[in-house]
Amino acid sequence: MSMIQIPVIETRRLILRGPEPEDYPDFKATFSSYRSRFMGGPLNKYEAWMLYAAEIGHWNIRNYGMWMIHHRDDDRTLGMAGGWSPAGWPERELAWIIWPGEAGRGYALEATHAARRYLYGTLDWDGAVSYIDPKNLDSIRLAERLGAVKDKDAATIDGNDAVYRHPSPERLASGQIADGIELEIGHYCDPLFTHKGMPVD
Repeated sequence: MSMIQIPVIETRRLILRGPEPEDYPDFKATFSSYRSRFMGGPLNKYEAWMLYAAEIGHWNIRNYGMWMIHHRDDDRTLGMAGGWSPAGWPERELAWIIWPGEAGRGYALEATHAARRYLYGTLDWDGAVSYIDPKNLDSIRLAERLGAVKDKDAATIDGNDAVYRHPSPERLASGQIADGIELEIGHYCDPLFTHKGMPVD
């Protein structure tokens, strides 16, 4: 089987590209830490390796997957964002995770907004959901800032997750939601901007 050529996405501060072997240490550190508690972690070494292998393989099986988020200035990895739909997922998911120490700077918002735009525009997704642990308040707030709303009637993965449904491509194209997201990202890009209040991704 030939390997898919994973597209590269560039935003104001970020470069999104496919996961590479050299990115694994940051992934392992995150998924072995308390930061991953809402995503099945913390994982042991074997579990982290298997999940990372799945991240890479997902691209070849589904033709989409999770991009590794890199900072444009120094190329350090910040986290992951993109499409996710392993066996058993009721719907295609838009997912994200930011490494410890990088949260609160708007990276997840900027990366996930760009990933959704690609999935909708290039792969013709007609929508997406995010499966979120009800205790993961940071991710719930981020989903809401992306325009997603809780769908109480949607099928869940295991009955313990909340389903947040993202706006359709047509609704995003109307401009109001996307314009608001771009405005917020612009604030994070402003070197004089100081975020106040509870840090969110």
